[in-house]
Amino acid sequence: MKTQTHSTHSTRRSRSLAGTMAIALIVSLPAAMSGCASTDDGGHHQASSSQQSAPMNMFGGASYQGEPALAVTAALVKAGGGSENFNFAKALVSMLGEETVNAEVAKLTRQYSEAEVNTFIGGMDLAINLSLKHATQAGVSLPEPAPLSGVELAKTLVTAGTTPDGTFWSGYLFDKAVSNKIHQQVMVDINNSAGYEADLTTHKILNQAMYDVAQALGVNHVKLASLH
Repeated sequence: MKTQTHSTHSTRRSRSLAGTMAIALIVSLPAAMSGCASTDDGGHHQASSSQQSAPMNMFGGASYQGEPALAVTAALVKAGGGSENFNFAKALVSMLGEETVNAEVAKLTRQYSEAEVNTFIGGMDLAINLSLKHATQAGVSLPEPAPLSGVELAKTLVTAGTTPDGTFWSGYLFDKAVSNKIHQQVMVDINNSAGYEADLTTHKILNQAMYDVAQALGVNHVKLASLH
């Protein structure tokens, strides 16, 4: 979650949303997050080559085809109140504090609209809940949460959603969180229930919001996706 033009997104609108798959195997945090960044030139070259060959996500940016960081996802779910009562707004407050979250919501409301921001918040709740549903149907439970909370968890999510070219893409984050396969399956559900525009809005505003979070936390190398 390489930048895309708006015409690419329009073209992808007509493409099939079909995708039926099972969740990837649970992996340890270091292994799952190994694709997020590399400190040596060889690793960077390998990641860049992988990005170039990987399929694109429907709403832009490279897809991540590796195994998901389920322990990090479990930490996010815990921050949001748990799998039975997950609330994305609560997770944001847990990570960033109420004052920061309120300021960001006000900024996003000015940039978009109250209706679109509400769609975004509700869309994130729906996406997480559907992801957990598909995982359960596949017979997979989340592992123990990674020892991450607050700002540290927020930075980890920014890193997880940043593609090798330095751009944050929401689709890349979803791939890392639950696997590309589950991400695609969840989008089918959202498009069939809330609709394509709601799914697009959720991805679009998350791109902007996580870019804003990155800047606020001093992760200034992260670039803003073209869809925002």
